[in-house]
Amino acid sequence: MTQDFTPEDTAPSPQRRSAVVTAGANRAAARSYLRAAGMQDEDFDKPMIAVVNTWSSVTPCNMHLDRLAKDVRAGIVAAGGYPIDFNTIVVTDGISMGTPGMKASLISREVVADSIELAVQGHQLDGVVCIVGCDKTIPAAAMALARMDIPGLVYYGGTIMPGVIGGKEISIQEVFEAIGARGAGTIDDDQLKMVESAACPGAGACGGQFTANTMAMALAVMGLSPMGANDVPAVDPMKGAQGHRCGELIVERVFAGDTARKYITRASLKNAAAAVSASGGSTNAVLHLTAIANEAGIEFGVEDCNTACEETPVICDLKPGGRFLASHLYASGGTRLVTQRLAEAGKLVNAPTVSGRSLFTEAAEAEETPGQQVVSTVEAPFSPRGSYAVIYGDVAPDGAVIKLTGHKVDRFEGPACVFDSEEDAFHAVQDGSVGEGDVIVIRYEGPQGGPGMREMLQVTAALKGRGIHDVALITDGRFSGASYGFVAGHVSPEAAAGGPIALIRDGDRITIDVTARRIDVAADLASRREGHTQPPLNAATGVFAKYRASVASASQGAVTIPNPPPAQTKESQSRAEHRQTQEA
Repeated sequence: MTQDFTPEDTAPSPQRRSAVVTAGANRAAARSYLRAAGMQDEDFDKPMIAVVNTWSSVTPCNMHLDRLAKDVRAGIVAAGGYPIDFNTIVVTDGISMGTPGMKASLISREVVADSIELAVQGHQLDGVVCIVGCDKTIPAAAMALARMDIPGLVYYGGTIMPGVIGGKEISIQEVFEAIGARGAGTIDDDQLKMVESAACPGAGACGGQFTANTMAMALAVMGLSPMGANDVPAVDPMKGAQGHRCGELIVERVFAGDTARKYITRASLKNAAAAVSASGGSTNAVLHLTAIANEAGIEFGVEDCNTACEETPVICDLKPGGRFLASHLYASGGTRLVTQRLAEAGKLVNAPTVSGRSLFTEAAEAEETPGQQVVSTVEAPFSPRGSYAVIYGDVAPDGAVIKLTGHKVDRFEGPACVFDSEEDAFHAVQDGSVGEGDVIVIRYEGPQGGPGMREMLQVTAALKGRGIHDVALITDGRFSGASYGFVAGHVSPEAAAGGPIALIRDGDRITIDVTARRIDVAADLASRREGHTQPPLNAATGVFAKYRASVASASQGAVTIPNPPPAQTKESQSRAEHRQTQEA
């Protein structure tokens, strides 16, 4: 069939904005390039869909995504669209953990979001499917869609299956803990290697309700990922069908004119935060949900996340605080079952999803596996409140996020052991310099200070592996979803920004009170500030320097967009009201 092009450029329709690139005599040069890349006459009338892939051979989380893209492309073609492939990066947390490379992890979230925006906007494409795996690629995809507000969805590559050692299922969490056990001398090198060799049997992201699986669930409940698609493990034979379905759905959304902000709303963000709480999910979700909200221009912040945890109990028995892995959740009924339980208890509101059906319609189709032990009910939860809390006080005037899974402690008081880097703290744990009763303080690891806000899993796992339980840890960095224990991260303002955490000294008595939502230090910080000189920050060049110069506080999602986060005024008011209540 010969395409009949008009002499003048035609205005793009709301469903096919790519016409500004492909239609009309003035676009002949663009069509010439596209013909060389494989497009035919009949393809120019089809919506052009970006298939943005975070495939990489460096990590099991993403190493299979090139295969999943084939199914997505087939679904796009079947539904009448034309797929166009782009690749972007991944920085794997697990491999970089405990090294200078971990500074790149959170920064990569912004780079991935920026690269998706540039590729899609640069070619004026009509829709986008983001295929994601390792932690930061998931929120990055949602941030890009929120920013562009065009038809789009996020398709998660799926969880890894459990490793097996001695008949027991394990995950990467056990490897990090084994490092601590090796440092304590309770296992030897051969035993460590045995755990190391068994934990990751193939493709897929970290197997617990760590950050990747937490955010994959959150986006499904938010409506930005098709319900059920993210649950299917990476190596499951059904994964291909889910990719095909995603390809078909994105074309449907383009023809319907449904853009990303139809699904990213204040209500859907609250739903997502409730799902994080109910699943015992990662504290990183606070950082990512607030970042997504800021990109969409929605007033939603850390206090909203805290409210979700106050109102939503933990109903999933998932690692790191529980017994099971994400593959077990899938076999038990998956995100649909969790959503159904929360909807029945009035913990969610109905909202649209990219499947074209409402959230409650999707939840109604949940099929619970008889005898499953992974998902309970709101009436009989594993914990009466959610997986984290936002706390304030002398140490964190703008807030910190404390984990509540994996322990039953509500209050901790002890002397500070202060470290200006993660490495120093890890070595102190491994050589026995810190122990029971201490409050470990790790600072200058925040968004600016790192730069990049490293995760502290190496330290928390070493404590667990050495059998040190009566200890607390606070940091202006953050924690892996695999971390658990009495740990508080995201302390804001951070040390590099002159926050009070920079003024704490060894031996200061620190009190963390979850019930009062306070983290305080028994020291005259005001007098210390008068004589305090900020130490020079570690050198940063290239993208690390750019990030340090533009990144916002962790309390604002650590975003790098130039406009002030819209939730800032509301959040400041909430924090002030909370402090006034506590002082009264």
